[in-house]
Amino acid sequence: MLDPMIKLMRRFWKYLTASGNVKFNEKADPKIQLEQAISEAQQNHRTLTEQAANVIAQQKQTELRLNRSMEQLERLNGNARQAILMAEEASKAGDTTKAEEYTRAAETIANQLITVEAEVEELRSMALTSTQASDQAKAAVSQNGMLLQRKLAEKQQLLSQLEQAKMQEQMNTAMTSLSATVGDDVPTLNEVRDKIEQRYAKAKGMSELQGTSVEGRMLEVEQASQNTQAQARLSQLKAELGLGASDTASTSAAPTPSELTGEAAPSPEPATEPAPTSQPPPGTS
Repeated sequence: MLDPMIKLMRRFWKYLTASGNVKFNEKADPKIQLEQAISEAQQNHRTLTEQAANVIAQQKQTELRLNRSMEQLERLNGNARQAILMAEEASKAGDTTKAEEYTRAAETIANQLITVEAEVEELRSMALTSTQASDQAKAAVSQNGMLLQRKLAEKQQLLSQLEQAKMQEQMNTAMTSLSATVGDDVPTLNEVRDKIEQRYAKAKGMSELQGTSVEGRMLEVEQASQNTQAQARLSQLKAELGLGASDTASTSAAPTPSELTGEAAPSPEPATEPAPTSQPPPGTS
C-alpha cells in the first residue's frame, strides 16, 4: 500500500514541477532567458577550458618526467660502461680487489638501468596517452569556442527578432482596438462612424421630404404673400413721398402665379411673318 502512494506522490510532484515550468516560461522575459542561456554557455566554455588546461598540464608534466628519466638512463649507461672498463683495467693490472669493486659497482648500475628503463617505457606510454588526450582537449575547446561565437551571433539576431515581434504585437493590438468592440462605455471608431452616418442620412432624408411636401409649398406661398405685402407698403410710402409714379406702379403690381411658385414664366413665341407673294417680272402684262 505504501509503494503506490509513493509513486502517486512522485507523479503529482512531477506534474506540479512541469506545470510550474510551463507557467514560468510563459511569464518569463525572453530577453532575460536568452541572457541566461548565453551566460550558461560561457560558463560551460570556461569549465571546459579549465579541464583542457589540466589535461595539457598533465601531458607537459609527463614529458618533463620522461626527459629526466631518459637523461638519467643515458648517464647510467655511461657509468656502467666506465665501471666495466675500470674493472677490466684493474684485472689486467693484477689488482683483484679493485677489479671486484668495479665489477660490483657495474652490477649496481646495471640494476638501476633496468629500473630506469622500465620507468622510461611507462613514461613513454603515459606521454603518448596524455598527448592524445591533450589534442582532444584542444580540439574540444576550439570546437566549443566556435559554437559559443555562433551562439553570440545568434543572440544578436534573436534580440533583433524579439524587438520586431514586440513592435508587431503592439501594432496588432492597436489595430484590434480600432476594429474590435471595446464595450458599451467605450464605443469603437466604427460604431461612432455608423452613428454619425445614420444621423446624417436621416437629416438629408427629412430635408428632401420637407422640400417636396404640401406643407413646404404652403410655407413658400406664405413667404411670397408676406413679400408682396411688404412691396405694396414700400410702394405706398414712396408714393406719399412723391418719388415717382412709374416706380410706384411697377412696384405695386401684384406678382404673377409663376413668381409665387418660384418658376420661370414661359417665353412668348415669336410672331410668324406672312410669306411674300410672288410678283411677275417687269415687262410682262
